[in-house]
Order: sequence, then structure tokens, then C-alpha cells
Amino acid sequence: MQIALVILLILSSLGLIAAVLLQSGRSAGLSGAITGAGESIFGKKKGMDELFAKLTGVLAGVFLLSSLGLAMIA
Repeated sequence: MQIALVILLILSSLGLIAAVLLQSGRSAGLSGAITGAGESIFGKKKGMDELFAKLTGVLAGVFLLSSLGLAMIA
């Protein structure tokens, strides 16, 4: 059981790192504030960005639960 949780923890952490790195960057500064408002009105977040956002949430939940389970067993 402990080995399965360690494997799940490693896979979820690697997947979480990949999902965060594959997301598009958020704009910062004054130019980001101007274009950010335009993107929120016209809706730029579609397709892969939305998929990676959901995948990040799921992998973060799996990582949290597997690390808590591992802490309770050990």
C-alpha cells in the first residue's frame, strides 16, 4: 500500500509540474493590465489553456490526497 502511494505521489507531482509549465503565461505590468482586460472581454482562454487548468486542479487534488494518505500510513 505504501509503495502504491509513493508511486502515485511521484506520478502526480511530475504531472503537476508538466501541467503548470505547459500553461500559457499571464501578462504582468501596465501592458498586461490593458491587454488582460481585452482578453477577459473577448474570451481568450479556450482549448488547451482550459484543459491544463482543469488538469492542474485534478493533479493537485491527487497529490494532496496521496501525500496525506502517505503521512497517515507512515
